[in-house]
Amino acid sequence: MPSAPPITRTPLHTRSLEVQVFERSDGWFDVEATLRDVKAIDMRLATGLRPAGQPIHDMRLDLVVDRQLNIVSATSATHAMPYPGTCEQHGDAYAQLVGLNLLQGFRPALKSRLGGTQACTHLTELAGVLPTAVIQAFAGHVLDTREGTADGTPPYQIDRCHALRRDGPVVKTHYPRWLVQRTNP
Repeated sequence: MPSAPPITRTPLHTRSLEVQVFERSDGWFDVEATLRDVKAIDMRLATGLRPAGQPIHDMRLDLVVDRQLNIVSATSATHAMPYPGTCEQHGDAYAQLVGLNLLQGFRPALKSRLGGTQACTHLTELAGVLPTAVIQAFAGHVLDTREGTADGTPPYQIDRCHALRRDGPVVKTHYPRWLVQRTNP
């Protein structure tokens, strides 16, 4: 039987998301999130040709959050876009994130306040990844990931994903205090 010819691939597009979290000397945290879309081929936009390698989108969202993950400040900037003079004209829309909590109802509130034509689709999608990114930054530093609290609250991550379910092998091995034996009905 003849072997199939190798499949070749041509790169077309790369979307990069980067989120960095910094602890500030005042006890708050800076969250810097960037979204970049870059084509590997020239792209004809309605506004003209965008050469390969030049970003279609280059956008940034900056938040300041407190230790409880409340958003204290939020701003955005758009450096590259397909429709200059329009894409970046959403004003200070992302200031509407102030007062939201990244752990409590953030994504539904984000959609309600900034979904659709109320702001930039790409920045709003970028904002949607911030809860888990900030939790990763806070894990073991701000959020307890080992012991839980004296009142019986388990470490933050328990029962937040299938691997860390209370009746699973990871909890049994690494967090036995929080293991719950579930009975089948």
